[in-house]
Amino acid sequence: MAVEIRAADVFEDVKAIVGPRRADATVCWCLSYRLPSKDNVALRGTERGDMVQRLCRQDPPPGVLAYDGDEVVGWAAVHPRADTSFATSRKIPHVDDADVWSVWCIRVRPGHRGKGISQQLLAGAVEFARGHGAPVIEGYPVDNHGAKVDLTMAYVGTRRLFERAGFSKAADTDSVLNGFPRVLMRLDLG
Repeated sequence: MAVEIRAADVFEDVKAIVGPRRADATVCWCLSYRLPSKDNVALRGTERGDMVQRLCRQDPPPGVLAYDGDEVVGWAAVHPRADTSFATSRKIPHVDDADVWSVWCIRVRPGHRGKGISQQLLAGAVEFARGHGAPVIEGYPVDNHGAKVDLTMAYVGTRRLFERAGFSKAADTDSVLNGFPRVLMRLDLG
């Protein structure tokens, strides 16, 4: 399936992928890694959507979206690591002092999964970071060795997904998700 990857600067489209059914629900909105923990926890109800709307107006916006025609079908969060909670994470190491970008969430809408959209979103996140001058991009997927990952935890991607996109394992982490260790995968964009 050929999809078009675009910058996530249209709030309504971001909301369609990561927003809750109820506007006042206190759910992720893909902010748990984007904001410092204290700021993330302080946001309640509609404040979370308001924050995402502000992020969509920033340059760069908070990620990329996949479109099948006019329909938004997927999302990837990608941003400079320095502006995310990965900047101060005790579980995800820093390999060096490069101005790394991080990709930490890849999500495809039900009904569109199993069509290669995750791979296209990751490629789009790489190009988005490259287009904004990133020298390196990292991801922190699970190393599941082909075992099934619970759908609610699959948002971080798998090591295999990142390897197919040209990333290489750069480090182990102290993070575990769904019983699987997470690894630090990197791609040099220089």
